Amino acid sequence: MIDKQNVKGIVEEWLQDKEYFLVDVEISNDNKIVVEIDHADGVWIEDCVELSRFIEDRLNRDKEDFELEVGSAGLGQPFKVVQQYENHIGKEVEVLTADGKKVKGILKSVDAPAFVVTTQEKTKVEGKKRPELRDVDHSFSMDEVKYTKYLINFK
Repeated sequence: MIDKQNVKGIVEEWLQDKEYFLVDVEISNDNKIVVEIDHADGVWIEDCVELSRFIEDRLNRDKEDFELEVGSAGLGQPFKVVQQYENHIGKEVEVLTADGKKVKGILKSVDAPAFVVTTQEKTKVEGKKRPELRDVDHSFSMDEVKYTKYLINFK
């Protein structure tokens, strides 16, 4: 079986001096290698092809056959690395807490492993009859939430 750390090392070598970052490397029992990369401005297909060729040039098919897939972290998929959180500051996200509650709001800040999401909530204001919408900050730990993902908005 192909060594995951070896593939990660190859990808990290390609990533040097580039603004891309590694999201994940998965290798199945039948040697299917899936590499996910990301970039603040999106991933270009030409770069995925270049990385794919770079990996293939450094792995020996004569020694062990493999299938290789290089792509971007899917839009709307849960974040896997800190850089994805940082790239989405100021954007709307959805967080599924460990107890199953969904929180939707604006990703305000990231200080790994913690992050803050600002939501609009109705709160009672002293001296007023009706509650008003106010910004409320919610702090989370990345390792204590089930997922955080970017919310795609078509408005």
